[in-house]
Amino acid sequence: MTIDDATSTPEAAGDDYLAKRTLRSGTAGWVLLAGLGISYVISGDFSGWNFGIAEGGFGGLLIAFVVIAAMYLAMVLGMAELSAALPAAGGGYTFARRALGPWGGFATGTAVLLEYAIAPAAIATFIGAYVESLNLFGITDGWWVYLAAYALFIGVHLAGAGEALKAMFVITAIALVGLLIFVVAAVGLFDSANLTDIAADPDALGSSDFLPFGLVGIWSAVPFAIWFFLAVEGVPLAAEEAREPEKNVPKGIIISMLVLIVTGAAVLVLATGALGAQGISASGNPLVEALGDGAAAKTVNYIGLAGLVASFFSIVYAYSRQTFALSRAGYLPTRLSVTNARKAPVLALIVPGVIGFVLSLTGKGAMLLNMAVFGAAVSYVLMMISHIVLRVREPGMPRPYRTPGGIVTTSFALVIACAAVIATFLVDPVAAGWTLAVFCAFMLYFALYSRHRLVASSPDEEFAVLARAEEELE
Repeated sequence: MTIDDATSTPEAAGDDYLAKRTLRSGTAGWVLLAGLGISYVISGDFSGWNFGIAEGGFGGLLIAFVVIAAMYLAMVLGMAELSAALPAAGGGYTFARRALGPWGGFATGTAVLLEYAIAPAAIATFIGAYVESLNLFGITDGWWVYLAAYALFIGVHLAGAGEALKAMFVITAIALVGLLIFVVAAVGLFDSANLTDIAADPDALGSSDFLPFGLVGIWSAVPFAIWFFLAVEGVPLAAEEAREPEKNVPKGIIISMLVLIVTGAAVLVLATGALGAQGISASGNPLVEALGDGAAAKTVNYIGLAGLVASFFSIVYAYSRQTFALSRAGYLPTRLSVTNARKAPVLALIVPGVIGFVLSLTGKGAMLLNMAVFGAAVSYVLMMISHIVLRVREPGMPRPYRTPGGIVTTSFALVIACAAVIATFLVDPVAAGWTLAVFCAFMLYFALYSRHRLVASSPDEEFAVLARAEEELE
């Protein structure tokens, strides 16, 4: 059997191929899925976003936040439609495979995989900063923390999706309580003058107290505004493990996005207003430093660690499912998608984890953040194109949920996502360039090898086969 220009692997012909590569279905309703979406992102409230103030000042990051929040909301509404119509563990890759063919599908899956493999490495460095600030176990060198985080949480995921998602939900709830404590404590410390305490650069176009680095500073702050929402689009990766995914996945991703807009705005304004834009712009644990040395700061420090752990934990889940889906369909080596007795993909959890741990040893959280954002922004461009293509080419495709505004909504997200890709080169052209080089290497692997070995019986490829058959009948 052929799929476009690809052929099935010999292994795919065996009756037990998919039996060795199945996930446990029905383990998550919309509450757990909303919790998953929040947990993917909540570390962005505790650390990382503040580096954007060094790029654009408070005003630049605030404007970038508003634009990026609108982009994510538009994108999430588009993905809600796609995930209801095409519920599979591939998420964005599945959508792009149906709309753009094998090349577009693999390009999207690769961009998502880069995002999810690199983001935990960045989060690990922030976890290290929080642990060191607490002086836990006398640790002063972060690499022990990075290793412990990867080993512990990969181990939990190997126990199965149901156990992992429930543990994640509890950790996320604790992190939200921590944010509430921070908000209550920070209100009393807020001083509006602190928002604009960075001196304006007289050489920057459009500079002012509100925009100290001018108009370009807004653009440079975009990758850090994305950190407030990065990975929320991973909720559809749980589609095969959800109950009634056509209903619960859209509901879960939309609710999680609305919660994240509220928490992100609160943290950006209150933390900067409490500590000052200059002071917070280079902090490894900004919420703690914003509160000073009191009991509230100590509490938020401990709970902030829980928030970072929640995102680390859930993004490990995300990269394993993306690796699993690409491997099951033959885009990546098929050994990566074999599951254990608990229906957890063993090598899909371990291999990207080893790569992420090595990256975390650089200790450069801001650089890793920018690299993860590059992969994310590329995937957003391709996913929004996929939504538009499917609306135009397959208007009759069953859509249990339809995006308000249709292609106008996703076209807006597409334009902003293109600008975000360029913004990563403004912040760190070397890091973005290396990430682009890795992306191109994956595409070369596909061109020379894996495109001839796709597995026709995998769910994502079957979606494409059905679409082609319907087109031929019409």
